[in-house]
Amino acid sequence: MKKITILLCTVAVIASCTKLDETVYDQIPSDEYFKTEEQVKGTLTTIYDEIRGDWNGKGYMGADRGWYDLNEISSDECMIPVRNGGADWQDGGVWVQMYKHTWSPTHPFFEQTWNWLYRAITACNQAVELLEEKNANPQFIAEAKVLRAQFYYMLMDGWGNVPIVTSTKTKVTDVVQSSRADVFAFVEKELKENVGNLSTNKSLYGRFTKGAGFALLSKVYLNAAVYTGTPKWAETIAACDSVIAQGYSLVPGNQYFDNGSAGLFGDVCNSSEVIYAISIDANKNPRNIVGIRSLRFEHGKALTFGKVSTWGGTTAHRNFIEKFQDGDIRKAQWIAVAKDRSGSPVQKDAGGDLVYNIDIPSIENAGSFDGLRNMKFNITAGYTAEGVGEINTNSANNDFPIYRYADILLVKAEAILRNGGNPGDAAVYLNQVRNRAGLADYPGTVTLEEIYDERGRELCWEGLRRQDMIRFDKYTLAHDFAPACDAKYKLFPIAPNTLANNSKLQQNPGY
Repeated sequence: MKKITILLCTVAVIASCTKLDETVYDQIPSDEYFKTEEQVKGTLTTIYDEIRGDWNGKGYMGADRGWYDLNEISSDECMIPVRNGGADWQDGGVWVQMYKHTWSPTHPFFEQTWNWLYRAITACNQAVELLEEKNANPQFIAEAKVLRAQFYYMLMDGWGNVPIVTSTKTKVTDVVQSSRADVFAFVEKELKENVGNLSTNKSLYGRFTKGAGFALLSKVYLNAAVYTGTPKWAETIAACDSVIAQGYSLVPGNQYFDNGSAGLFGDVCNSSEVIYAISIDANKNPRNIVGIRSLRFEHGKALTFGKVSTWGGTTAHRNFIEKFQDGDIRKAQWIAVAKDRSGSPVQKDAGGDLVYNIDIPSIENAGSFDGLRNMKFNITAGYTAEGVGEINTNSANNDFPIYRYADILLVKAEAILRNGGNPGDAAVYLNQVRNRAGLADYPGTVTLEEIYDERGRELCWEGLRRQDMIRFDKYTLAHDFAPACDAKYKLFPIAPNTLANNSKLQQNPGY
């Protein structure tokens, strides 16, 4: 009797594919599986678990040293300076190398992220084969294929020419490298064939719905000129329109930083705006370290009744922070004066109020309090309530948005301009985002440069900046502590071990 390895979870969990209460690995006969719809859905749980971040490069976002850091620390909106003469955040130079674009193929982030993406693709391939074999609901087959397209989109974005493997029967010796254009064509085809079969139910939190599928397609088309040399602006606009048709809306400005269930970056992301989010439970389904990694440890303890010691690393150069004007509600995410949940000043361990300095003297040697800290993903109040039980001090409970409606509005505004459209038409979408932030309509003719800056203000620290910088031809230019760099850094290198394991792979140019 044939055996298959699957991830089993409780019926309630399988039905939602969100907060996992228990996971058990086991083997059961394949002809006894797929008796119920809940069992069919369970094959997708393994894939969604891969998206959730953990150590050693696993996940879209969650822990460090993976996809999120490749796209944030290498940009102009996020850095981790070496602090206190090398006593803190030296880490063999990995953070400075990422920020200054001086990495080599042996930088550890590349190999572990590549390995994670292909492990996730293998899980997708297994799910597709099992679901098709059992004639499962087309929605679930489509979900597995769209998830696979998401992972290939990331590989195409990061490495360019990568292998396309769609079968678990493919031998390593048969794996060949496809061109970036061919990977684009594969991802586009998979999405066009499958997004229509996804559910329109926006309450399927933490899963790919039709809105999320079209959001992914809009991003693929938005960057088509980078990937293939041929722009697809009309297709970008059409994909955005398909997202808009699903009925999403911006949350009110007074809920923007609500870290409960109403806000965008709290315990549960507001699904009226957030199209697809990673569902995180600090103890059961970790993790989110974005806020934890930024705040100085005294600050974190004051916010969590002494239960969480934050790490005091990530910050941004003042030039980026100063893109936020007074009156912009989003400026509040940058903290100069640390306060606890009651609003009282936080004290340094050495005494005196904890105040962060906006200026950073050097990325190679900063002090503990240099650089403002970011509280976009403020550690959720429910997770840190006084009297709470045992908690995971290396994770916050905040869910993480991968696609949200404000991003789609800005994508459409950009595509309208790049497609030769009327700047007034682009302003309609740009101004929706500005107005929600408490700002008046843009005073003048909307330009691509303004859309670029608005994307930075709205989407900072959400893992999107590197891609934006490349598309706007900013990534290789000098900024702040980063010198100008060679165009080869627009792509990540393939790790030596990966090349050694498959002689058919070729390194990206310049490495």
